[in-house]
Amino acid sequence: MKKILKGTSFFVVMFLLVGLLAACGSDKKDDNSNKSNNKTETDKLSGTLTMSGSTSMEKLANIAIEAFMIEYPDVVASAEFVGSSAGVEQVIAGAVDIGNASRNLKDSEKEAGAVENIVAIDGIAVIVDKANTVADLTKDQLIAVYTGTINNWSELGGLNQPIVVVGREAGSGTRGAFEEILDIEEEVIYSNEINSTGGVMAKVASTPGAIGYVSLDILDDTVVAVKLEGVEATADNIKAGSYFLSRPFVMATAGEISEQGEVVLAFFEFLKSAEGKELIASVGLIAAD
Repeated sequence: MKKILKGTSFFVVMFLLVGLLAACGSDKKDDNSNKSNNKTETDKLSGTLTMSGSTSMEKLANIAIEAFMIEYPDVVASAEFVGSSAGVEQVIAGAVDIGNASRNLKDSEKEAGAVENIVAIDGIAVIVDKANTVADLTKDQLIAVYTGTINNWSELGGLNQPIVVVGREAGSGTRGAFEEILDIEEEVIYSNEINSTGGVMAKVASTPGAIGYVSLDILDDTVVAVKLEGVEATADNIKAGSYFLSRPFVMATAGEISEQGEVVLAFFEFLKSAEGKELIASVGLIAAD
């Protein structure tokens, strides 16, 4: 009887040990499975994301889609820079997922189905060549320069030198915003109309007496940004509302964001995330709330 009990106890202990080991193994397997699921959660998204539009938004668009593709390796995102109006037209036509516009959407564009999604706020810097001695302009002076009332820098306290008025081409979001803010649409007299933001920078940098306007985030040391009403063109001043030349960066969609596919939805969520806001700030813009 003792031998039987001893034998029974031995098998019971062994059974319990096996069960315990199995349970531990199962828990470990579940843990590994959960880790695996968490690891691949962001990898599940796949597909394409296409955008087109404003040349002023090139830096933001490129850095955003590059970071987005790192977050979602199975997504292929691309962007073209053909001007705000063309980008909005393309999104309305269904040729791209997002139309980038460096201005508010027009009523006609909204009526055609485009939805205005403001992702950032940008400042427009007024630039001159580095040899120019004029460092500050009032709003009225800027209006007078672009409408041809003032055409020599000596009238603004500078050198006796003709003013070469440089701007963007018709349809440009930067031009539209600039002229709308100054309320000079249809009144501007340009010496040169350039079809890209970088082109305006290069033209002003290489042309004595030139003045132009560009997106704040692309400024470099090849030109000088003049103060407006005594206020420098900086992100902090735009946030404070003291710098008057600012405009929205819009990523338009055909219909509400909630109506878009999962890749587009994920992209807008990414832009709203802490990482997205850091990216927006890194190119000199202010993230929209």
